Amino acid sequence: MTERGKETILFVDDEESILDITGEYFRHKGYQVLTAGNGHQALEVLSTHQVDCCFTDINMPGMDGLELAEHIRQQDVSIPVVVMTGFPSLENTLSTLKNGVVDFLIKPVKLEQMELCVNRVFRERELFLKNLLLAKEVEGKERLESLNAELVGKVEELNIMNRIMDDFSAISSSEELFKKATESAVDITGAESSRFFIVSESVDTPFEMAATGANGAGIALDGLSRYGGELEALIREVAQEGVPTLISHSSRLRELTTPMNSVVLVPLQIRAKSLGVLVTCHLDEGRHFSEKDVYHLSFMTQKAAGNVENVALYENIYDNLFSTLSAFVKAVEARDSYTNQHSNRVAEVAILLGSELGCTKEELDVLNFAGRLHDIGKIGIRDAILLKPGRLTDEEFEKIKEHPDIGADIVGQLGLWDREAQIIRHHHERFDGQGYPEGLRGVAIPFLARILSVADAFDAMASDRAYRRKMPLDKVTAIIRDGAGEQFDPRVVDAYLNVVRTGGLEDLRAR
Repeated sequence: MTERGKETILFVDDEESILDITGEYFRHKGYQVLTAGNGHQALEVLSTHQVDCCFTDINMPGMDGLELAEHIRQQDVSIPVVVMTGFPSLENTLSTLKNGVVDFLIKPVKLEQMELCVNRVFRERELFLKNLLLAKEVEGKERLESLNAELVGKVEELNIMNRIMDDFSAISSSEELFKKATESAVDITGAESSRFFIVSESVDTPFEMAATGANGAGIALDGLSRYGGELEALIREVAQEGVPTLISHSSRLRELTTPMNSVVLVPLQIRAKSLGVLVTCHLDEGRHFSEKDVYHLSFMTQKAAGNVENVALYENIYDNLFSTLSAFVKAVEARDSYTNQHSNRVAEVAILLGSELGCTKEELDVLNFAGRLHDIGKIGIRDAILLKPGRLTDEEFEKIKEHPDIGADIVGQLGLWDREAQIIRHHHERFDGQGYPEGLRGVAIPFLARILSVADAFDAMASDRAYRRKMPLDKVTAIIRDGAGEQFDPRVVDAYLNVVRTGGLEDLRAR
């Protein structure tokens, strides 16, 4: 509100003489005065000026005073409206109340009477605004309390997430990981017990690996004996569907040998395949899990799954299997002294090209793996064809063309390197669609396979073979340049030419 004595009053009347007289009188009294000849003009004034009070006639052309009062009430309830009329009636009086009018004056109105009305209206408006500010202050306080409670909840949520991540960050064995999963489940949800069951197609019954009781107490590994077949069925369902499940107050739980009131079953999945199921339960009536509990346990099993891969898969299985597959490649290359170390060189060239093309570390790792194993499928090709010094017959070449599929199938059977197997399968595709085994064209060929294709062709030409001596680098480069858009991806060829210009391949050949 403006400073006392400087309030702005809007007078609306279709009689100019009334506007002149009232305007002059209230300006003399120290008020700021605005005038309008009808309701429409008044709304225009209100759109550009701050008004503290409005006096309006009822009967005016275009928009009468009651319509104007309703517009003002909808726009700003803090502006008091006083109606003046020379034709008072009960109907008009009731209408003014309906439209939120604060006073009703009958013409002719004495100026002193109007001044008394103005003073009273502003006193009441001041109280109204104070109450309005107080209400907003209370509302703001309630909103602040609500935001504070929400913030506290989010901080608690973040603390739980951090605790989960800390719990699994230093685990070095699968056994320790499964035990930590059950302990964390009890800690996070306040459950009475949590058990982790391994689920495998090769095992007839889900196998219990770890168990924790209330408050983190150790409990015996009872398996499924204390619950009966219904729990086994639930575990198998969750493992198969791969979706966390919350069950409360269900007949399925009451039918268990040891009845439960509420249970959460969460699958632990590695690459979309369930390794096991975490079973966390409340036995007592009146206790049940929430959707937030399910979320926390799901987050925890995802973190645990990452650690399973890191601990068991990549440190043990990966190293052992990669060593075995590399031994196969060495066996293939040992059959032909001319191709000895070919696969290693292809991997190194592919990494050079991938780096030039801005590949990520993960993509370079895939190139390294696929490059070293890209010819593993040749283990299925007879020596008479593989080591033939002369030109192959059409039938023999068709047999040679099988080695990408054979290699991809060998690697793919292990279920760990699907992306790498795809690169191995397609490293002999051509950009123009004339390659094998599937005749893929252009960008339909996996990008890393297009890189490997150039690296493989480079080493094949730049090293001694059974049927010819190695070519000089400038000739190899000319052939690869000419193959852009036909045999090779032009983008990869450009990267190859950049590597040649910087001497990267000379350094590699000199080793």
